[in-house]
Amino acid sequence: MASPSSIPIMLAHQEYNYEETPTTSLISKPPSLSSPLKNIKSLTLFSLIFVSSLSIFLAFHLISSSFSLSSVKARSLSKLPHPVVIIFSFDGFRFGYNLKTSTPNIGRLIAEGTSADEGLIPVFPTLTFPNHYSIATGLFPPYHGIINNYFPDLENPTDWFSASNHDPKWWLGEPLWQTVARNGFNAAGYFWAGTEVKKGAWTCPPKFCPKYNSSTPFFKRVDDILEYFNLPDKEIPILSMVYFEDPDREGHIYGPDHPEITKAVANMDSVVGRLITGLEKRGIFEEVTIILLGDHGMAGICDEKYVFLNELAPWIQIEDNWINSAGTLLTIQPPSGVSSAEIVQKMNEGLSSGKVGNGDMLRVYLKEDLPERFHYAESNRIPAIVGLVEEGYTVESKRKKTYECGGSHGYDNLLFSMRTFFVAHGPRFAKGKKIHSFQNIEVYNLVTAILGLKGAPNNGSISFPNSVLLKK
Repeated sequence: MASPSSIPIMLAHQEYNYEETPTTSLISKPPSLSSPLKNIKSLTLFSLIFVSSLSIFLAFHLISSSFSLSSVKARSLSKLPHPVVIIFSFDGFRFGYNLKTSTPNIGRLIAEGTSADEGLIPVFPTLTFPNHYSIATGLFPPYHGIINNYFPDLENPTDWFSASNHDPKWWLGEPLWQTVARNGFNAAGYFWAGTEVKKGAWTCPPKFCPKYNSSTPFFKRVDDILEYFNLPDKEIPILSMVYFEDPDREGHIYGPDHPEITKAVANMDSVVGRLITGLEKRGIFEEVTIILLGDHGMAGICDEKYVFLNELAPWIQIEDNWINSAGTLLTIQPPSGVSSAEIVQKMNEGLSSGKVGNGDMLRVYLKEDLPERFHYAESNRIPAIVGLVEEGYTVESKRKKTYECGGSHGYDNLLFSMRTFFVAHGPRFAKGKKIHSFQNIEVYNLVTAILGLKGAPNNGSISFPNSVLLKK
């Protein structure tokens, strides 16, 4: 197993530019409006265009000015001795879910805070553990080590990572709770992936780091966080990161467009409302920073959208024990002495033959040949072969049962269906401000900037917080 020192980390030094984000290639621009004034003299047409353009420019300038970060200062603290950040993660909360039903509490934070107007972009693969730990560390999965939800140590194939594995050897990088502890403050990790791992200055104190229990009611999680504010000032955690399983559970069972999703979203809004009410009762709502986000989105899947690897038998036999993961992310590690390049060549030949069901929906790569934007090659934990499947499709070794419709994730992180949401409210966030979509690796630097802490090296941009936060 690679040690932290053997895996290079890209330092946070690059300048952040919204126009350089991958968002721009995904968002289609509205077509230009055709003019109904074709028969008007050119001078009149020019005048109308000029006046209209000037009006649009002035309106845009006024709107932009109202959100200028340089003209509005951060709100000062009067009751808390130090900035405090609370992050709620709603698993599988696809971007736009909050528009499916009435969400007055989330809506209030959007109206009175800052939100990503087209969602938060997850890292690849769009799975729960890699993304939660990327949010916590600011690192892409190859650098923080959690490259899947479940995977083996390729140097010791009998040793597997799973959700309950808290051995520090798997968890690389420095997560936010460890950064806070290193700086001499308390942090709370409530069921967030990695918080039960004791490493560095972080010891997972029982008072602030309960053992994971999925049956713990959502309202109790909120109430426990609120109770921290009854502690002496010096003991109040300056960071609390809280995980909620919904609406991911409903998304997998029913798919993203089912009425059960609407119910789950309404329930999560009530969770937000409980937090707001609790902070207001304590008179600190305007002083505490609240960040709402998710780890990934959700895509619908159904019976006929499967690729079965045993149909590749005329070209190559893929043994079950070669497959590390299937479903929405295929990873294969052949035994030593078997050419990975030859396997990829034969698999793609069969998939493109037209003789494999949905074969054209799966593309297989040597990991070093994956598009660079996936950031999914720079680790010896990642198997030699990676298969990317189209949205809504799933890969399995062979047909095992009757399949039903539902939902899944793990696909290309630039798919709009994989996006989640980002909403932030607090003293450093402008009211009613919309920002462009960004990758979740930027959250680490954003939080350390709010808390005034020196963070660890990461893949985020040092300029990102300045583009979002109000000046002190």
